[in-house]
Amino acid sequence: MHFTIQNLLSIQASIKSKLLEVKEKNRIPKIIAVSKTFKIEHILPLINYGHTDFGENKVQEAVVKWTEIKKKNKKVKLHLIGKLQTNKVKFAVKIFDYIHSLDSEKLAKKIADEQNKQGIKPKIFIQINLGEESQKSGISKNDLLDFYNFSKSLGLDIIGTMCIPPFNEDSTKYFSQMSELNKKIKLLDLSMGMSSDYLNAIDFQATYLRIGSNIFGQRN
Repeated sequence: MHFTIQNLLSIQASIKSKLLEVKEKNRIPKIIAVSKTFKIEHILPLINYGHTDFGENKVQEAVVKWTEIKKKNKKVKLHLIGKLQTNKVKFAVKIFDYIHSLDSEKLAKKIADEQNKQGIKPKIFIQINLGEESQKSGISKNDLLDFYNFSKSLGLDIIGTMCIPPFNEDSTKYFSQMSELNKKIKLLDLSMGMSSDYLNAIDFQATYLRIGSNIFGQRN
């Protein structure tokens, strides 16, 4: 058995234990295997095993790596977890099933235009910059309701919110805030939790976990 499959099984077991602990065994979060920078040969064992959800940071890299794979395997779902530039939107809408990084009105309009042209409607998360870090994308939590209503008015399929907590801080307080914000606008999906803190994210109703190094190993 390939080491990536063993790693995935180990993560699934730890999630199952956590869900029993919080008495929510029927809620199974999706594991996004974050495959950015890894070559497709490194990812194929997981695809062949039957894992369906994969995450990429860059549109161009995803197009090169995944176009043929997605033609052959209709079950594969691709998630854009990195920043989306407006000049890459037409390519992103074509290849990504989920976009986790909607962070501006300009980007929302561009995605709306493109999905109307292509007749494709990706599922979208609004990225929130909870730590108000200047180097990170995302809208302010105070703007969430207005931005959500604006995005819905354009016809975007907003399914949830996403955050990347500040590095080297306890992510728990941020996950708690995200859970509350989601409830306020009655969204079901939460994209939060990475290799270092995905079990914490489950405590706060995360539905999509973005796990890379714990599956694929350290990046070069």
